[in-house]
Amino acid sequence: MATQTLPSRTYILHLYRSLLRASQKFSSYNFKDYAYRKTKDSFRENKNETNSERIIHLVQKAEQELGLLRRQGYLNSLYAVDRLVVEDELKGNQKTRLRGDN
Repeated sequence: MATQTLPSRTYILHLYRSLLRASQKFSSYNFKDYAYRKTKDSFRENKNETNSERIIHLVQKAEQELGLLRRQGYLNSLYAVDRLVVEDELKGNQKTRLRGDN
């Protein structure tokens, strides 16, 4: 069995940032938030991993998830629906500002 080299810290951080960026491509708030939280939680859970085989496995899994997030984000943008009320509140509640109810 061929031995694989351990991915560098720089590559793992690049992969992490790429996953976070890909999660923000969803037009749906629920999907966007879920993918973002799942990525952060998964990396936090495994940040102290020292087993090299496990690290290689986790990186391969993250690479697969990145491809999946990119594909699903694209498909989600093709079939976008109306924004949720929660999304408007996150943007600073523009309707309230327009009415002058601050």
